[in-house]
Amino acid sequence: MILERLQANGNVVAAELSSSLGVSPDTVRRDLRELAAAGLLRRVHGGALPAAVGARPYSVRREQAPVAKAAIARATGRLLRDGQVIMLDSGTTTLEVARHLPPELEATVITNSPPIAVAIAEHPRVEVTVLGGMLEKDAHALVGAATIEALRWVRADVLVLGLCSLHPEVGITVMDLEESYVKRQMIANAAEVVAVSSADKLGSAAPYVVAPLDDLTYLVTERSVPAEQLANYSALGVEVVLA
Repeated sequence: MILERLQANGNVVAAELSSSLGVSPDTVRRDLRELAAAGLLRRVHGGALPAAVGARPYSVRREQAPVAKAAIARATGRLLRDGQVIMLDSGTTTLEVARHLPPELEATVITNSPPIAVAIAEHPRVEVTVLGGMLEKDAHALVGAATIEALRWVRADVLVLGLCSLHPEVGITVMDLEESYVKRQMIANAAEVVAVSSADKLGSAAPYVVAPLDDLTYLVTERSVPAEQLANYSALGVEVVLA
């Protein structure tokens, strides 16, 4: 019942569950702890949110939803312009953006992702700069003080941001603390921010907050996302692009 309500509403409140289900607050708290331990939800003060999907290994995430990610990548490519300095964040969906950059695009890409740099190496007109730092093996991303210091000297036209979780109330969240620092600096140094996300990441939450939702300019996601769910993002001034 808790999981059904979580899926339907996007969150659950412990006090409301106790009252509507006719059980004690202790019972609700115990059930929430057990569901959180099983990875089925994320506990927050007073209740729970859907669990983040970004905790899955990179190799697993890379193989998930290939058709949806390719469509998101093509739609993102249409937002990019010649002459731009583009920051491409790490992630499996942003990797697809790199692979689907329009062949006629002339731009400079700055990235903290070695796989993305390799993917762009064969592009005829896009130059690529790789940021330094410590390799976060689980994310295939460069993070740490050296990465953040290098970003301080970048003023990008657009950031294509990889997502772990996105929630209208909690904002942009990730599983790794070091990665959150890098993403926060990227957002601060970009004129526009394009978040790319498959449907399963929307409405979920991870432990470390990167930024509020209204820091995004665009959200590029799947057409399968219900209109009422997307309305939560549009209401905060984010332009939704469906792929």
